[in-house]
Amino acid sequence: MNLRVISFLLFAALATNISADASPQDDLPITINSGTDVLNFDWPQISVGTAEYEAGPTGVTVIRFSEKSLVAMDVRGGGPGTINAPYVELGYDLKELDAITLTGGSWYGLEAVTGVASALKDDGVRDGDAFAYPSTFAMSLGSVVFDFGSRRLNEIYPDKRLGQAAYRNAVPGRFAQGAHGGGRSTVTGSLFGCHAKSGQGAAFREYGDVKIAAFTVVNALGVIVDRDGRVVACQAKNEWPDDLTASDLMNNLPAIREDNWGDAQSAPEARNTTISVIVTNQTLSPQDLKRLAVQVQSSIPRAIQPYSTAFDGDVLYAVSTAELSEQKISAIDLGVLAGEVMWDAILNSVPAQPVIPQPLDGKTRNDPNWRHLTGQYRFSDEVSVEIVLGEHGLEAKALGDRSAFAISNEELTPLIAAENDQYIIDARHPTVVAFRSGELVLNPGRWQQVGIKTN
Repeated sequence: MNLRVISFLLFAALATNISADASPQDDLPITINSGTDVLNFDWPQISVGTAEYEAGPTGVTVIRFSEKSLVAMDVRGGGPGTINAPYVELGYDLKELDAITLTGGSWYGLEAVTGVASALKDDGVRDGDAFAYPSTFAMSLGSVVFDFGSRRLNEIYPDKRLGQAAYRNAVPGRFAQGAHGGGRSTVTGSLFGCHAKSGQGAAFREYGDVKIAAFTVVNALGVIVDRDGRVVACQAKNEWPDDLTASDLMNNLPAIREDNWGDAQSAPEARNTTISVIVTNQTLSPQDLKRLAVQVQSSIPRAIQPYSTAFDGDVLYAVSTAELSEQKISAIDLGVLAGEVMWDAILNSVPAQPVIPQPLDGKTRNDPNWRHLTGQYRFSDEVSVEIVLGEHGLEAKALGDRSAFAISNEELTPLIAAENDQYIIDARHPTVVAFRSGELVLNPGRWQQVGIKTN
């Protein structure tokens, strides 16, 4: 066998191994366009699709425009992750935008953004002619939020496959709100120890012939507040005021994370981002469209406090579908109105918070018949949990370098019997535990993590 043949066979074997290892998520089931809290809006030019990996959980939201549109953007905060931002910042007066993708997975999720562009080409909607005028080349913009770390126990991320599924299943006039799409595993308020569940939101208004739509995925270090300054969602300590305001939280830093405000499990989840899209049908010049992006993003700190910290990678896209050539509303007034629509979208992003079941008697259940539940449960390569039957009942311990929510990796954690055959772990942020056939489920429901019994 000559050297050329040997080299070819080695390359083929290597390519086969790379191919086998490169797509570990290909068998994950995809959930398409889920959700019952839906904003329905009348704008045929805009279609929205969501796709999620329940095993994450993580997901992607694709906002698709039926005709190429004008776009500008405003980038703030200390850790943005975007595709094609430098090109957009050049401010060309060209209708080039096809879609915007809002995705989890941090920088890994950028694969979903480029996947939307390749789907546009593969489906024959766009082609490879970058010099045609008007443009026939696909332009997909997008930004990511961080949804790893303490938010979940695995590193599944939105990939090309998921982005293309969301794009290909986009439908006009429908936006699922709450923990869906790119907002599936987002949180807010970690700066203060709130760790509230978050999501994605939308709002739509019409002012005569002018339409304004706002879409956002909120994963902010700060808290969401209503128009009276009240915090909308926070896992608050009992000692905190009932009518909690953002001022209460901010004026008590850093003490809020110390003993006099209770144990806030203080280390903030220092990877956060709010990504937003504001759309109007009024034609705007590149300068006015850029100013719209800046003005609307400058209004968001009313709704999220604080905003654009060093640990937030906030990005806002401003889009004009250019369906109205005549100026119906001045650029300044349009920015004011759009800021109010965006505040509504942010408020609509907050899902119903998890309900913690009540303990039965404040003690661990001591029943020898539960011994079959003991063993190790694997959640991912990063996290496993061991269940043992101790002196007072079931106890848990995370194996490896990471805790599993409130299950410590340093010592055994008692499971307290609760309603509905569930258990809770008494902590600043309680963890709910349930057993299914061969499975250990942490925080059953929308944000659950499922571990498979291995022994």
